[in-house]
Amino acid sequence: MVMDLEKCIGCHACTVACKSENGVAIGGSRTRVLEQEHGTYPETSRFFLPMMCNHCEDAPCIKACPNKAILTKENGIVDINKDKCMGFQFCLSACPYGAIYINPDQEPDDYVKDYPARTLFKADKCNFCEERLEVGLDPSCSNTCPADARLFGDLSDPNSKVSQLINGEKLTGLLMEEGTKPQVYYKDGRPDIFKVSKAINNK
Repeated sequence: MVMDLEKCIGCHACTVACKSENGVAIGGSRTRVLEQEHGTYPETSRFFLPMMCNHCEDAPCIKACPNKAILTKENGIVDINKDKCMGFQFCLSACPYGAIYINPDQEPDDYVKDYPARTLFKADKCNFCEERLEVGLDPSCSNTCPADARLFGDLSDPNSKVSQLINGEKLTGLLMEEGTKPQVYYKDGRPDIFKVSKAINNK
């Protein structure tokens, strides 16, 4: 996925779509949009930073899980096996992006049963709406974004929209110094953006 930060307007349509698609519990979040204001009145601006699981090639959450409940699938998606997850929360501490949470539901109900990913006291996070990918649809967040700030596709396919977007562009990932090799890329013209992003995420 490529986040075009020059287009993001901070409307949170992505977070609402994600919660609706995946039945995310109140208090949980598979994706979020961080924001920070810059400057002093009247010369001010607001910076928006969409955050989610980065589906890292070298994912620290996988190494941290004692039950080997987190794995990288053949399609590159880093996912959680709910049958193996025991809710130990080591993965939460290991992830530098704050992308994993424990489902906060107190007891099962009929609504929860409609969403297998929402399992009591198990870890959860973005899986790129894999069930949508299997039928040829984009993840709900990118499909819903009114500004086309989130683009999903196959970087190895030169005809895909993400490949066309990054043609000649310099993209980077968040917190590259962590060595996780994130597979979510960001496009923005401001050189200090990733220093800002780390400061926001650490608040």
